[in-house]
Amino acid sequence: MIATLLFALFIVTMLMGVPIGASLGLAGAAAIGLANAEAPWFGLLAVPQNFYAGLGKYPLLAIPMFVLVGSIFDRSGVALRLVNFAIALVGRGPGMLPLVAIVVAMFLGGISGSGPANAAAVGAVMIAAMSRAGYPASYSASVVGAAAATDILIPPSVAFIVYSVLVPGASVPALFAAGMIPGILAGIALIVPAVWLARKHRMGQLEASLPRPPLGKSFLEAIWGLAAPVLILGGMRMGWFTPTEAAVVAVFYGLFVGMVVHRTMTFKDLFPILKESGELSAVILLVVSLAGIFAYSLSTLGVIDPVTNAIVNSGLGEYGVLTLLILMLITIGMFLDGVSIFLIFVPLLWPIVQHYNWDPVWFGVLLTLKVALGQFTPPLAVNLMVSCRIAGVRMEQTVRWVGPMLLAMGLVMVAVIIWPQLALWLPRVLGY
Repeated sequence: MIATLLFALFIVTMLMGVPIGASLGLAGAAAIGLANAEAPWFGLLAVPQNFYAGLGKYPLLAIPMFVLVGSIFDRSGVALRLVNFAIALVGRGPGMLPLVAIVVAMFLGGISGSGPANAAAVGAVMIAAMSRAGYPASYSASVVGAAAATDILIPPSVAFIVYSVLVPGASVPALFAAGMIPGILAGIALIVPAVWLARKHRMGQLEASLPRPPLGKSFLEAIWGLAAPVLILGGMRMGWFTPTEAAVVAVFYGLFVGMVVHRTMTFKDLFPILKESGELSAVILLVVSLAGIFAYSLSTLGVIDPVTNAIVNSGLGEYGVLTLLILMLITIGMFLDGVSIFLIFVPLLWPIVQHYNWDPVWFGVLLTLKVALGQFTPPLAVNLMVSCRIAGVRMEQTVRWVGPMLLAMGLVMVAVIIWPQLALWLPRVLGY
């Protein structure tokens, strides 16, 4: 009965418009109080303890730093220079600007690790450029929103950091390596429908008449941005710094590029950048800490074992259970953000992973792929919200364009299920 109340209170408060972190904390605290009615203070002293325990984990220090990196590179002009270099490489023509948007979003994913930050950085440059070339605003918003979803797969990834905190058997470096190939495949999969739709509907007819940037000059301007993922990921691979330390190195590198090299930032810009990053980081970390209360109430009420037994003994078999979980999480992903999905469902799903002996790193990539799909699946798609706001269109207008892209990335998820080595080969080669 108390377990039922736990989920009912969470769903009701969320539907009432209470922020998801507060809904998790309130439901967890209420369940703890009811389960310990005879104890002193109703056992509520466990609430502050688990609030701190949910937050006091070393890998989580990387989250505010990578959020800050995204804001710095957004304002430093790196995105514009990468776009010009990509256009110089692939040339002009129908369907080329969407291709450039996806490739640049993938590349920036190796710097910030934040989908909404990437959607803002790429959208600010690409949506205006695609509009000048004759692409509809709703199509441009769809391409940018979908492209930014590759961020949580291509390292560094905030989602992988949260997953590693919840699953001790999956290290951050192993998850970063495991996400690389599926992330690149997801980007390629998005390029196919994006270019096909552009050419089928004869979009971007003005693009061929626009000037093509000179290759040499654009390369020299973009070289500092191109070097950022090499520094971040190469430094981790060489053992120079941990993922958390890499985030700090990336912050100072971004400040150097923006303030010294490109001179597009001044000390006056630091306050709004720090304020914006602090607000976004606080939201993420508050949800993480309040979810610690919810997870504690789940474990103490004994909810996890009956749910696990019901799923395992359902008669569906291993792949039937996996299909059921994916369909359930895709549906939930339409309404909840990725971090919340991880925090709520990983404790519930972990015993199932152990029962079937699924590799925790492979399952983390699979779960993150599903979350990436949710980032541009209406009605609550965080990346699509950002790109639609920049493009000045309603989310409903993007549905016809988003559908084929969802299908394309869904096929990548199916491929990772059928061939787990797509995720596990690189970590094994790198010794993780």
